[in-house]
Amino acid sequence: MTDWQPTAGIDALRLRARLYALVRGFFAERGVLEVETPVLSRAGNTDPNIASFSLEFSGRTDGAPRTRWLRTSPEYPLKRLLAAGVGDCYELGRVFRDGEAGGRHNPEFTMLEWYRVGWDHRRLMDEAAELVQRALALVGRRAARTDTSFRALYRERLGLDPFTADEAALRAALGEVRIAPEGLTRDDWLDLLMTHRLQPSFPSDQLLVVYDYPASQCALARIRPDDPPVAERFELYLGPLELANGYHELADAAEQRARFERDRAVRAQRGQPVPPLDEALLAALAHGLPGCAGVALGVDRLLMAMLGTDRIADVLAFDFSHA
Repeated sequence: MTDWQPTAGIDALRLRARLYALVRGFFAERGVLEVETPVLSRAGNTDPNIASFSLEFSGRTDGAPRTRWLRTSPEYPLKRLLAAGVGDCYELGRVFRDGEAGGRHNPEFTMLEWYRVGWDHRRLMDEAAELVQRALALVGRRAARTDTSFRALYRERLGLDPFTADEAALRAALGEVRIAPEGLTRDDWLDLLMTHRLQPSFPSDQLLVVYDYPASQCALARIRPDDPPVAERFELYLGPLELANGYHELADAAEQRARFERDRAVRAQRGQPVPPLDEALLAALAHGLPGCAGVALGVDRLLMAMLGTDRIADVLAFDFSHA
């Protein structure tokens, strides 16, 4: 075998180590506790757009399920810690997603996720942007920050209202981009407009924060009863790369269960695996999740932006094809 050498250069590996040190120092300054949670879980991610790896445990289980799921993020156990009273916390570690391999994706990657008690998504936006600016400073860069609501972004750049435009208008706004429509929902068309029409045009030196999404894209965020209602979440982009996704966190156990069940129904309809619900998370929410905001940031994507590369292999010691 001849391709045994790392896919990232030694300088990139050293930059990763410096970034980890910066992250830990950043949160130490702010009194945010670093924690470590399980990589294997009894429950998988129900999101229809995220595929989980699963495996079978061969040892003694004392009645517990043998099927375990590799985490797609540390979100659920971190929220259990919050409900137990741990306070502000973060985790920096590996997560896993099936079917995601290519130029910008690797099935295992590094995620930074943190939670701030008593904060909403707007306040957390500022901290996430500050962390990215500090990371860019490691390579002598700074990005101009721009904030916009989801609705304003689509209105200004595409000339349509993403909250009210019908599906035909959304499809037409894709222009020359041709996508097979079978099985796609209105939210899928909104996502395609972001990835195919909007993101490619984002300036490389711009730190863009998009906030207040359609209620139908709430995921695990709270819904604010505006007219129309909005999901209190944000996404952060550095140039065309999406780096982070944050929420003003939903704390209602009954609503969360209903959202999980809706996800499972979509999965069943699509013929996808239907993971079991995370009953431990739901019990923690029923016990009482403090008001908080949380955000997940893709560390490998951030390193790609810092180095000006569009290949995730350039920031990984060994990418999927060399693992």
